[in-house]
Amino acid sequence: MSHTVGIRQVQKQKTRQALLDAALALLEEQSLSSLGLREVTRAVGVAPTAFYRHFRSTADLGVALVDEALGSLHRMVRSTVTTADSSDERIHRAVELIARHVDAYPAHVRFIARERHGGVQSVREAIRGQLGRFAEEVRAELAKDPEARGWSEDDLLMLSHLYVDQMLATASLFLEALDGPEGERERITRLATRQMRLISKGRRHWLD
Repeated sequence: MSHTVGIRQVQKQKTRQALLDAALALLEEQSLSSLGLREVTRAVGVAPTAFYRHFRSTADLGVALVDEALGSLHRMVRSTVTTADSSDERIHRAVELIARHVDAYPAHVRFIARERHGGVQSVREAIRGQLGRFAEEVRAELAKDPEARGWSEDDLLMLSHLYVDQMLATASLFLEALDGPEGERERITRLATRQMRLISKGRRHWLD
């Protein structure tokens, strides 16, 4: 009996992932608010009723896509901030991480960029929650720096949000560069590095 239950659980997980993958592919050409569950189930080859075994609605599916797109990044972002020996190394690693992530998961990045200010409230809130977690994690690491001495928690969090917002903007630029002219990626890398360095320089004089 346990073997049968295990097989069913695996199959259920496969169907759920297939629904997520199909939705993500369909969202390359439209917003989540216009996506119909019948489109998704048709793409997977299952009955519409099967959708509700995995998600309450397309909005619920969208929230799951947010977690898939951003959830696994928390460990990498923490590692990038924690293990760097200097501000310049931290910036270099952050830009490199963003570029690699866009290369590997362009559809996920495009989904987040579009739905961050999209028409589905629960998805906007899920994205805001994930970005808030990133900012808190970056704040916790920045607070360990000698340069953070004298900073208030609110100001450190404000700084962290500046970095997170800059990382999002950089991801959008790298996304556009995937089909851009030769040399565009290098230009974006230089620009993103300079922008983050500007934030860092401002940080050093914030308490002046």
